[in-house]
Amino acid sequence: MGVNKLTQEKNIALSHSENGQYKQVDTILISQPPPDDSKRSPYRSLEEKYGIKIDFRQFIHVEAVEAKEFRRQRVNFNDFSAIIFTSKNSIEHFFRMCEETRTKMSQETKYFCLSEAVALYLQKFIVYRKRKVFFGRRTILDLKDQLNKHRKKEKFLLPCSNLGSKDVVAFLKDNEYDFRETMLYKTVASDLSDLKNITYDMLVFFSPLGISSLYENFPDFKQNETRIAVFGKKTSKAVTDRELEINIQAPIPEAPSMTMAIERYLQQSNKK
Repeated sequence: MGVNKLTQEKNIALSHSENGQYKQVDTILISQPPPDDSKRSPYRSLEEKYGIKIDFRQFIHVEAVEAKEFRRQRVNFNDFSAIIFTSKNSIEHFFRMCEETRTKMSQETKYFCLSEAVALYLQKFIVYRKRKVFFGRRTILDLKDQLNKHRKKEKFLLPCSNLGSKDVVAFLKDNEYDFRETMLYKTVASDLSDLKNITYDMLVFFSPLGISSLYENFPDFKQNETRIAVFGKKTSKAVTDRELEINIQAPIPEAPSMTMAIERYLQQSNKK
């Protein structure tokens, strides 16, 4: 097992140096918006330490579903006594649609949030003390006990994007909840046409949608000597499905964050 683990680690971060995988890295494109505090970002530390340039560019973005399109779903918010929020986006677009359709939610409405961060964000839109708010740690299973207490009395609404919330829907169906999904926003590929004639030594992806956006913008994309870094198993699969080579992968035990994984690579590629 020890030998296999060592071999796997080398394949992830230190393999194929004889084929030029460790060629100098000077430019990196992160497929996410820039951090709020760029001066304190670990990416800034990498720039300074290795003398490289790191750019940020959002490969996907969220678009609102217009009220006209929403009405075609024939959903009346007040027909539901409980709302399940999976993200801050779901909260924002739910209350945006409330405003656009002039819907006022009952003070008796219950709100179930996947995490405490989502529940805290809900305070921007409701008077917290007058509502009944429940939250878990991260997944719908964390809310199972609280949901079960209300399953027979409540009718649940699940605001979501065009991508849906597969894990949540599967849980609600398997446990025979009275619920309905409603699409209030869409996650779509951003326009990257201005990057057409710009090349980077490394591209960094955090979701399968980022890979989809890359090919939607550049159908003829060829990896050539571009190094590709990925975060998570689903992103890795999206990359390999396109028959691209993964050069850097996170998280791994030695590099739980993307910046740590990139630095492990730079220690080899940018040796002086």
